[in-house]
Amino acid sequence: MTTPSRLPQPYGHDGSSNLADILERVLDKGIVIAGDIRINLLDIELLTVKLRLIVASVDKAKEMGIDWWEDDPALSSRARRNELARENAELRERLARLEELEAAPPTARAERTREDGGGDAG
Repeated sequence: MTTPSRLPQPYGHDGSSNLADILERVLDKGIVIAGDIRINLLDIELLTVKLRLIVASVDKAKEMGIDWWEDDPALSSRARRNELARENAELRERLARLEELEAAPPTARAERTREDGGGDAG
């Protein structure tokens, strides 16, 4: 009787991989899970759920070109600072225009208001 040959182990060289090794490999290589769930009733589509899930390390995601969290102010302090700087610049510009408009003589002010698309309130 012959003994079955030993199959190569998918993880680790001696078959002693553990959960940490598997997790490290998954984060290093990345996993994509995709699927669609569609619920129909008498040929009428009631619900469609499209699922796209990527599990990877941050470095691997950046390598794949996925970096949406860097521009989201809710997730990135740098994005939050950039958002505040942009908002401050817009407010300063609006304030400068208002101060310029207020300093102009009344006839020029009415003319400029019409040019800017503002209506005459009175």
